[in-house]
Amino acid sequence: MGRHMHSHHFASRMPDWRAAAISGCIAGVVFLLLELFAMSILRQSPWGAPRMIVAIALSRDVLSLSATFGFGIILAGLIVHFVLSVIFVLVLAVIAALFSLDSSTGTASLAGAAFGVALYLVNFYGMSHLFPWLADARSWASFVSHIVFGLVAADTYLWLETKEEAGVSRGGVNS
Repeated sequence: MGRHMHSHHFASRMPDWRAAAISGCIAGVVFLLLELFAMSILRQSPWGAPRMIVAIALSRDVLSLSATFGFGIILAGLIVHFVLSVIFVLVLAVIAALFSLDSSTGTASLAGAAFGVALYLVNFYGMSHLFPWLADARSWASFVSHIVFGLVAADTYLWLETKEEAGVSRGGVNS
C-alpha cells in the first residue's frame, strides 16, 4: 500500500493486468444492466444496442435485421461488448498506474467518472464518424451508464489491486 502514498505525478510502474481484466468484466456487467434498465424506462427494444455493438465488428447489415431477439446477434454483441470493456479498463489501468490515480478511493472514483465521460464522447461523437449508427444511441441514459462504467471500473480495479497487493505483502498466494 506504500506505493499509493506518493503524490499524483508520473510514476513508472506497471498496472495490475489481472485486476484490470476482471474489473472490465464487472464494469461491463453493470453497464449492461443499467442499459437494459434504461431501455425499459424509455420503452425501447433491449435488442437495439447489441445490434449496434455487433455491427461494429460484423457490418452495418446487422442493423437491417429484425429488432427482435436473435441468439447469434446477442451472443456476438456480448462478446464484442466484453472485449471492449476489458480493453477500455486496461487503458484506464495504464493511465491510473502512470499518474497514480489509484492512490485513493476518491481519486480513483474521480478518474473513473472522467474516464467514463471521455469514453462516452469518444464512442458517440468520435467513433460515430466511422460508425454513423452510434449517433442514434446518444442519450442521457447512455451518458450516465458510461459514467457508472468508469466509476465501477476504477473502484473495482483499486479494490482488486489493493487486495492482490495485500496478499503478496503477507506472503500469500493470489487466486
